[in-house]
Amino acid sequence: MSTETVRPPRQILMNPGPVNADERVRAALTGPDICHREVEFTELLDRVRDRVTRICGGDDDHAAVVLTGSGTAAVEAAISSAVPPGRGVLVVDNGHYGRRMHDIAQAYGIPRRLLELGWGTRIDPDMIGRELAADERLSHVLIVHHETSTGMRNDVRAVAAQAHRHDRQVIVDAVSSVGAEPLGLRTDGIDWLAGSANKCLEGMPGLSFVCGSRAGFADLETLPRRGYSLDLHRHYAAQETAGAPAFTPAVPAFYAFDVALGLALDEGVAARGARYARLAERLRAGLVRLGFRLLLDRDDRAVSLTAAALPVGISFATVHDGMRRAGFVVYPAQESLADGHLRLSTMGTMTAADVDCFLERLGALVASAPTGETR
Repeated sequence: MSTETVRPPRQILMNPGPVNADERVRAALTGPDICHREVEFTELLDRVRDRVTRICGGDDDHAAVVLTGSGTAAVEAAISSAVPPGRGVLVVDNGHYGRRMHDIAQAYGIPRRLLELGWGTRIDPDMIGRELAADERLSHVLIVHHETSTGMRNDVRAVAAQAHRHDRQVIVDAVSSVGAEPLGLRTDGIDWLAGSANKCLEGMPGLSFVCGSRAGFADLETLPRRGYSLDLHRHYAAQETAGAPAFTPAVPAFYAFDVALGLALDEGVAARGARYARLAERLRAGLVRLGFRLLLDRDDRAVSLTAAALPVGISFATVHDGMRRAGFVVYPAQESLADGHLRLSTMGTMTAADVDCFLERLGALVASAPTGETR
């Protein structure tokens, strides 16, 4: 019996992470076996942390903690570690991932005030200020930068300004935006930024990170621990002082992330965002021609993802299965948008030719769909 692994044919991943990665990133996964307590890994860890901090718009006053875990692990680490006992959070909820931040706080018993705006609703920064003024217990505002459930880009800078005006901090879920959207720790007034390796940074799944000020990380030492393996101060002390991870890391993913970060810094955040935006506009124009309805106003759309309503009579299952056979992976919408919508990413090494091929195959699929099919 053969033990040879059967590899699937190349697929274009139009799901919002993981993404198609550069071959240099993939090749880095085969780096040498090393012990994570030796100098070789310390050098790798230091380089990755420095590059992450720079990508996030930090300077010498900022630092990054890199975690082995998904983007949600980084968001959870920030929320569970940074909020002092007896204080609470104001959660801005205009999509699935804003509500996830609320649910994380709830799981740790952190008092919460939920600002439920409705999916795809633009945030009024003045409302943030009024909510904070009304409840002195609230020490942090939780907000998603790119709300991946709708493809919406929220105005983090305006929200952070309101938080700081009331002497509060802001925790930002930038998992689907950092590396392609304009965003910076210093320029946007972000106290804690959570991100992931495998979306706009085009690394491999398995690593995430939290960036913040060095003073902020140091202050965590005075707070009671709510958790263990996601305790940010534990990780910061290990990585900053000992130059080693607190726990066994995903070493191959670090090799790949190091290469991906180097490529991201060489390209630049603005250039990568512009590349994604060109692909997104090409995709969106084609979708409209085929009878899909785009979900958001132009000014609210992130460059890395598009949410659209399916044409009447076409089901998501038909689109998913047909496009999968054509070599493309598409993503369903979530919860209230699950019926009759889909989401398409333009992250990763996707090209204009890939988008054109996708639209050609999608057009043929829509044209051949049975007349009587319903969602």
